[in-house]
Amino acid sequence: MPGIQEIAARAGVSPATVSRALRGLAHVNPKTREKIFEAAAEIGYPTAAIENLMDSGHKSRAVGVITQDIEGWYSSHAISGIEQALREADMDLVLYNFNQNQGRERIFQAERLNGLDALIIISLPPTEAEFQQIVALDIPIVLIGIHRDDVTSITINDYEGAKLATEHLVELGHTKIALMSDEPEALFGFTAPRDRTRAFHDVLSAHGITFNESHEVHGGFSLKTAVKAMDDLLSQPDRPTAIFCLSDEMAFGAMSSIRNHGLRVPEDISVVGFDDHAMSEFAGLTTVAQPIELLAQMAALTIMGKINKPNNEVKVLNFPIQLVIRNSTHKIN
Repeated sequence: MPGIQEIAARAGVSPATVSRALRGLAHVNPKTREKIFEAAAEIGYPTAAIENLMDSGHKSRAVGVITQDIEGWYSSHAISGIEQALREADMDLVLYNFNQNQGRERIFQAERLNGLDALIIISLPPTEAEFQQIVALDIPIVLIGIHRDDVTSITINDYEGAKLATEHLVELGHTKIALMSDEPEALFGFTAPRDRTRAFHDVLSAHGITFNESHEVHGGFSLKTAVKAMDDLLSQPDRPTAIFCLSDEMAFGAMSSIRNHGLRVPEDISVVGFDDHAMSEFAGLTTVAQPIELLAQMAALTIMGKINKPNNEVKVLNFPIQLVIRNSTHKIN
């Protein structure tokens, strides 16, 4: 937009702040907006239409949501929770979804995010360069399922959740415990799989259990991939007696494979998941439950509060998790 750099220099603010002010968007301090309009007037930039629009009480009320996989259980439930909270507040959700790194680069371009009142990022840790781009927008930001010390984060303790799951299997007497994790070269740098995997190994070490490296398979957080990974695991001669899957969808795939091999859950192999997917109760899956829709609604409420009363307060809200024991785990004979 012609003149924005010059207006920013005259007003002593960032170009992103000028851009929002000149479009009548929210989250610009009234005194700052006045300085911007004065600077714009000095160089002949037209502001009358914007001022008339603002005087009429119009406000842009759009919250951007960035996610990597709109069809996945976690993202879809998070989006549902955010949308419900925003709809009740008469605010709009603008969704940015991608599934390849090329799409990621396109989405994190600042010009694509201009015009938003706030931004929520679901489970995807921004790179430092991406983070600096979105910070330059000068709008409230909230993260779901990830944590940064300098941004408000709504999350759970993935490490503690995986500890609960692994301790449960150890308490049942299992020592030959397998792990179904993410792909070793996962594209997007998610932190939850890393934290859950670390907790799994820490629990085994604390109990003096030696982990068989061949008992780690990669389910890619999808049911179809998990079936193939479990097939590969069961083709080994030294079969495990239990498996911890880093998500429920992978656990469903593992259970399907186990039964396809003529084995029983839990009599032959115990299975624990993570999430408490809607189908987990019907599948009888023991799992770690996380309240994703509650996290998402809290993120939306937090972002609305920051829009209405801008401040730089950073909060980290850790929601409780619990182990839900069903009939997919069994004390070893």
